[in-house]
Amino acid sequence: MKQLAFLIAVALICIGFYCMIRKRNMLKLIIGLNIFESGLITLLLAFGYREGGRAPIVSPGTVQGPYVDPLPQALALTGIVIGAGVTALGLSLISKLHKDTKTLDVSEIVRGLKR
Repeated sequence: MKQLAFLIAVALICIGFYCMIRKRNMLKLIIGLNIFESGLITLLLAFGYREGGRAPIVSPGTVQGPYVDPLPQALALTGIVIGAGVTALGLSLISKLHKDTKTLDVSEIVRGLKR
């Protein structure tokens, strides 16, 4: 099960990286960034997983046993929040840029700035 999570994470990271490198549409760049981020979060959660592990909540009368590491989960939640903020900022900047230039193609925008 853990190997499948690693495989999915690597696939998502590769797909997101490919989208960020090869696509010229700014909206597709943001989508690629989100896919890349999803892969990294999946990788974090796969590292923190422990077979047979339980939530690290200790109370009287509970059975002691192997616990799942809570740090990767906290980092994943932080990454999700930061990713949502970056996506919102990127989409708002893209919206403003599209109103001004009438295009989302990076190469056309750069050519327009050089004039």
